[in-house]
Amino acid sequence: MHRRTFIHHTGAAVAASLIPESLLGAALSTPKKKIAMVGTGHRGTGMWGVEVLKEYADSVEFVGLCDKNLGRVKTAQKMLKLSCPTYTNIDQMLKAVKPDILIVTTMDSNHHEMIVKGLYYGADIITEKPMTTDEKKCQQIIDAEAKYGKKVYVTFNYRYSPHRQKIYSLLHDGEIGKVTSVDFHWYLDTSHGADYFRRWHRKRENSGSLLVHKSTHHFDLLNWWLNSDPQEVFAYGSLEVYGKNGPFRSTNCRPCPHKGECKFYFDMTKDARLMKLYADNEAYDGYQRDGCVFKEDIDIFDKMAVQIKYANNVQVSYSLTAYSPYEGYRISFNGTKGKLDAWIHEKQPWEMEKFDEIQLTKNFGKTEYIRIDNTEAGHGGGDLRLRKQLFNPGEDPYKQGAGSRDGVMSCLIGIAARISIDIGMPVKIKDLTSITPHPTRGSI
Repeated sequence: MHRRTFIHHTGAAVAASLIPESLLGAALSTPKKKIAMVGTGHRGTGMWGVEVLKEYADSVEFVGLCDKNLGRVKTAQKMLKLSCPTYTNIDQMLKAVKPDILIVTTMDSNHHEMIVKGLYYGADIITEKPMTTDEKKCQQIIDAEAKYGKKVYVTFNYRYSPHRQKIYSLLHDGEIGKVTSVDFHWYLDTSHGADYFRRWHRKRENSGSLLVHKSTHHFDLLNWWLNSDPQEVFAYGSLEVYGKNGPFRSTNCRPCPHKGECKFYFDMTKDARLMKLYADNEAYDGYQRDGCVFKEDIDIFDKMAVQIKYANNVQVSYSLTAYSPYEGYRISFNGTKGKLDAWIHEKQPWEMEKFDEIQLTKNFGKTEYIRIDNTEAGHGGGDLRLRKQLFNPGEDPYKQGAGSRDGVMSCLIGIAARISIDIGMPVKIKDLTSITPHPTRGSI
């Protein structure tokens, strides 16, 4: 059990690192905040570049961009039409521009390094999920936040979509009584799912596996919906479709001799934005955005099953499949007074209904179908609402704002699941960091 770490820290240090969610956004509320960003890829330049400039140009100012790839950071500067300086060294940028806020959108495995450096130099942090990829890095962030007195905000946009917000309301209004168990199954299709096996995510050392990179989203939803902390995790996982299972392979799709027969062939040349950000800058670091999904160095799982026991005694059965013919999820909450079911089947825009549905069934009662408008762009409107909470904060009645504790607890489920698969045993969350799981979420 070489990855299990038993860490003992003082209670004061732990308490200082746990941010009351009612304070979320307070440090970001002053107009014209100076923003710097590290990681200028597709997500950074889109979600946190173009959209932030469009929505909050009157209250924020970009003062620096950083990426280890010199060509990509220069490309991002042009795409965003910014005149701020660019850097390939995070320390040089933070010393020079002294941002109020550092946005972290780098590869998952070095989130912790960027977060800790940002806190050290006096910046609040907005970080993409997952906050980090292993328990030691989680602890580094916990300790740094306590030491330097700045705040970390984790961008769980899924919390903000109206569909998932309605689920939260129904559960917390007691519509099905006390929740006792949950069945949660997520499906990634052969387009989106396969894309994780093309990119840097395909290696554990970069992403922590999909149990951390992707499932962190889902585990955070569970923590938020159930208002409790995970206590123990047991999991199975394997790689059965991608990687060495493929019938042939190449370095990446563009020069591949198997284009005509490979169903996973991805023609990146049709996407001008990806070509500018990645293909045009391969010479700087060799990174190929259209890597072969059958590369033999792929060491993450493409099917996963996880059992989670919560501190409030709720039991969860979760699965993630990365090669489904369609994209979406199904979730069922079982309660003492009824059952709540919800599902999303993501389709092309012209195929979609203009609503998502929730089914509420009472014991010895009728079934009610609740329809939620789904016509908003950006993860069902979640992206827009998340940015508003960060850059124009107001009340937070649904407790959607996420701090470092939320980031840690969501990561730890995926980390524990990965460890459990490796060692074939259950993993207790309390053994991984200095944070103790509590029946009610957010307790110290």
